Amino acid sequence: MPRNVSRTIKRISRHRRIRARILGTSAVPRLAVFRSNKTIVAQLIDDTRGFTLAAASSKQIKKTKEIPKIDFSPGLLRAYLVGRAVGDTAKKAGFLRVKFDRGGFAYHGKIRALAQGARDAGLSF
Repeated sequence: MPRNVSRTIKRISRHRRIRARILGTSAVPRLAVFRSNKTIVAQLIDDTRGFTLAAASSKQIKKTKEIPKIDFSPGLLRAYLVGRAVGDTAKKAGFLRVKFDRGGFAYHGKIRALAQGARDAGLSF
């Protein structure tokens, strides 16, 4: 790969490698995560039918008084709450197991906080 390839292109390349191995089904959907500088979005996707089963975004998360007893910065707290929200929605829809698709992003920071929130909500992956 050339030396001057942008971060975005490298992330998309990593995401393609991940997507080659992960396929969400109606029984075990794929938990896809996208992170931008301002927001973080998580979706439960059934790849066999091409449907989004549940979704949550940091734009939907309102400031709540129910703050978990975990030491997070504000950005990580929003990601954790998005994970909790998508986990709660998934449990209501009857999904307990998912396949985690980190979208080519490194598994630390906001991605890790979202995964921890989803696990705390009852999802296993």
